[in-house]
Amino acid sequence: MSGLRIPVVLLPHGRGLPLPAHATAGSAGLDLPAAVSEPVVIPPGEWRLIPTGLTIQLPPGYEAQIRPRSGLALKHGVTVLNAPGTVDSDYRGEVGVILINLGREPFGVARGERIAQMVVAPVTRVLLVAEAGLNATDRGAGGFGHTGL
Repeated sequence: MSGLRIPVVLLPHGRGLPLPAHATAGSAGLDLPAAVSEPVVIPPGEWRLIPTGLTIQLPPGYEAQIRPRSGLALKHGVTVLNAPGTVDSDYRGEVGVILINLGREPFGVARGERIAQMVVAPVTRVLLVAEAGLNATDRGAGGFGHTGL
């Protein structure tokens, strides 16, 4: 498969883990593994920063979005706290995942477990311009359920 080439560096605690990869030909995200040395238990209602053991070099004009894995959410109530998390193109630190346990039971994160997915996407740069008003639309300022169920 050809695509955007992104340099990565495996940190010492990430060595031996697979590089993030697309699970199937149609997968949008790359699965991120946990680079923990021993299991990390997340009690219900709490969160932990889980290391991935890698740094990435995104090209200018791109971001990496860190998103939850649906299986962890459905089966355990575990999700990414700041979903989607953003890795900026000029960030060179370790990619970390803030997992929160919204389930009823403690959740253990083991080394190599797929904890989140990373989607690389283009970013549109904008310039906000202050104006006295905006053009009118049929919707106007209606939001947060104004159209009914």
